[in-house]
Amino acid sequence: MGIAAELTPAPLVIVEGFLGGGGEVVWGNFQEHSNYACRLDGKEDRKIIFASVGPVSSLHDRACELFYALRGGTVDYGEEHSKLHGHDRYGRTHTSGLYPEWSERMPLHFLGHSLGGPTILKLQHLIRTDFFGSGLDPGMILSLNAVSAPFRGTQSVYILGEDTENAPSVRPWSVGSVLAGLAHTLSYLSPVLPDALDMHAEARHLSFRKCSPLGLLRHLWHSEWATGEDAAPYDVTFGAADARERDKDGMVHPATFYQSYVACMTERSDDASNTHLPSLQYLAILPPLYLISRAMGAIDQEAYWANDGVVPVFSQCHPYDCGVVECKHMTLPLEDADGEDDKLETSEQPVEGVWYVKHVEAATHISIVPFWLGTASQRIFWRDLGDWLWSIDRKRHKVN
Repeated sequence: MGIAAELTPAPLVIVEGFLGGGGEVVWGNFQEHSNYACRLDGKEDRKIIFASVGPVSSLHDRACELFYALRGGTVDYGEEHSKLHGHDRYGRTHTSGLYPEWSERMPLHFLGHSLGGPTILKLQHLIRTDFFGSGLDPGMILSLNAVSAPFRGTQSVYILGEDTENAPSVRPWSVGSVLAGLAHTLSYLSPVLPDALDMHAEARHLSFRKCSPLGLLRHLWHSEWATGEDAAPYDVTFGAADARERDKDGMVHPATFYQSYVACMTERSDDASNTHLPSLQYLAILPPLYLISRAMGAIDQEAYWANDGVVPVFSQCHPYDCGVVECKHMTLPLEDADGEDDKLETSEQPVEGVWYVKHVEAATHISIVPFWLGTASQRIFWRDLGDWLWSIDRKRHKVN
């Protein structure tokens, strides 16, 4: 069956991860590669939407902010949730949404980097459970695509300061406590800061318009936000991830396409060793990731060893064990794509409700996205993702 003239690519919503907020300035000129398949079929370029959400907020709060950023209206975190976690029920008002026509008939593709992946999954869960009201269908999310996403938690949050025995408590003077202080300082100064530093903390009354200097000092001394369960660090603990799975939070929807790109920067240190280590080359170019990766690779349980410098490989694949989720694992080769004139063909047509996992070797938490450097691996990633999204668009159009 041919492709009808009215077929157009569904827009792609990009959701950034922890401390993300740079938008297209950081993500760069990837559209030349992501639109290759669309252009080959003579179609217009895919619309890209960067949706801003709280960079250190909980998955629940980020999902609510994402929904209203797209549809428009006043962010509603829910009465029960807001009372439980001690902040206002309502956040900022979006007078016009980024894509107000978003619906089952006008669905969207989503791409999440790092914490952006679980954020999208939480959004689909809230839609499924009628959190935003009845009449919405989880199939509004046409595809969920993730890169280096901590679906099942990560030990790096403990390395950086989360208390291993008493999470969500944060160890004093740890990296985590410093980041908490930074979040409060940025929230306090938010009325005069650029959008890239937006903490989305209106519901917490942390800006200098609502909070006194003495109040800021109290928050810096002890942050109830950072040491509570309504924050990003707690949501990426193993305990929080296990609780979501027990609550059936993050189950696949039969009308949505799922895909994960799994990065790994470590290798087994030697045949007799029980640890994974990153190559020394990363010490020179990315020292923080190298040090975190070494610490992650030395944890007691083997499943946690292989990692991308922030998230263990097993956690990036998908929520739940293989078998609970129908999944297909494959490797994305990182050969240079220069000189390829033909469209990259997908080995098989994507199937709804199946989680496709593409393993990317010699890749770190930030080498694929978000920082655009125009490397061969980045070009291949965007080409592969673009082909995948276009194949979904074509399949959906033929069915309809």
